Amino acid sequence: MLKLTFRLLLKSTLVVLLLAGLAAGLAWNYYKEFLATPLAIPEQGMVLNIPKGMSLRGLANRLEQQRLLEDARLLRLYGRLHHEATQIKAGEYELSPGLTPVALLDLLVAGKTVSHSITLVEGWTFEQMLQKIHGHPELRHTLAGLSSEEIMERLGHAGEHPEGRFFPDTYLYPRDFSDLELLKRAYDRMQETLAKAWSERPEDLPLKTPYELLILASIVEKETGRAGERDRIAGVFIRRLNKGMKLQTDPTVIYGMGASYKGNIRRKDLRKPTPYNTYVISGLPPTPICMPGRESIFAVVNPVQEKALYFVAKGDGSHQFSATLKQHNAAVRKYQLKRK
Repeated sequence: MLKLTFRLLLKSTLVVLLLAGLAAGLAWNYYKEFLATPLAIPEQGMVLNIPKGMSLRGLANRLEQQRLLEDARLLRLYGRLHHEATQIKAGEYELSPGLTPVALLDLLVAGKTVSHSITLVEGWTFEQMLQKIHGHPELRHTLAGLSSEEIMERLGHAGEHPEGRFFPDTYLYPRDFSDLELLKRAYDRMQETLAKAWSERPEDLPLKTPYELLILASIVEKETGRAGERDRIAGVFIRRLNKGMKLQTDPTVIYGMGASYKGNIRRKDLRKPTPYNTYVISGLPPTPICMPGRESIFAVVNPVQEKALYFVAKGDGSHQFSATLKQHNAAVRKYQLKRK
């Protein structure tokens, strides 16, 4: 009787172990199949937005509710086993068909978010740049309604004039990136660029500070229709400064006129004193007049060595350069007065 009972118990145990092993095998196969099965992402792809603070549990449940994922529990299990449950990063992610749960977690842990972009253009004024930033929908806006002084204070540069302080370029950023963070990045890029250019300046450059370099570069930027002429135009202004001649450049006059400028400079405008009228003042205006690009900044420290002291627009984007006033007046008659 005892032997019979033992045999029955042994058989029952073996059956239980066999069933447990079979169940474990089925569960393991189900788990592996889950990891290898792509999410139900639409054929055209989709964007997944993960807000700050969202856990893997919350994300997995959301994906299951949206019928993108079959079993939220298995995604959470995989995340725990591979120590990725707390490593996912907030942001926007572009998901393509064929993406498996494993590939999804790899993407979220790597933080490969969708990048948005904004382009700040060479020659824009601070106000033009702000208009572009305020109208950019993907940025988080925190500066609307603030004065330029308040914006510079928020940036940690209270008392600085904002004009020309920001580097024009195309900037990539993730969702929820703020306008203030963008301006900080552009400000720092300009400081780095100026520092490098200043370190390469020639000894006889008639500029005392990197800020004066920025001011002159902004004038070169506004005067230049063709990239290949930047170093020649910079050379003209540098020689005029060395000789004590007034810069006599129209873009500074226009900037000083502000809202009163209606598309044309009159003789009385050239005679009207403003801090920016370089037909009246000597030397540089008090601030930049726009955002200069890298080429204009480095043109100032690498000017063409020639004798030209004047230039006049030809009407095709290029300029005629002259070494004497007589030559310049002849060029004005040829390229400007004839067109009028």
